[in-house]
Amino acid sequence: MNEDLAIDALTALAHKDRLSAFRLLVKAGPEGLPSGTIAEKLQIAPTRMSFHLSALERSGLLQTKRDGRKILYSLRFDQMRELLFFLMQDCCAGHPDICLPDPCSMSTDAEKGCCP
Repeated sequence: MNEDLAIDALTALAHKDRLSAFRLLVKAGPEGLPSGTIAEKLQIAPTRMSFHLSALERSGLLQTKRDGRKILYSLRFDQMRELLFFLMQDCCAGHPDICLPDPCSMSTDAEKGCCP
């Protein structure tokens, strides 16, 4: 991934509704979700959600697939991995283990998982 593509992706994520949709689609996996379901789960007006999903699609982070009358939005996991790699490729002077998250320092108990 080059710098311009990374900037486009990060710009698309730099909005509360788009970031929330992105995170929801990470959880949904490769199957994706219809825009109406995304809007409902995030309590966002469907027309506004469509606008935000289009911005994420233009950035290369989402893809669409028709399922009958529905359009499913799903993450382009390859692009997400490329963005993460771009951000972390020079991490910690060759010690990437330093950059890995400490699950016990996560922000909520639900995210901590098995930490004591």
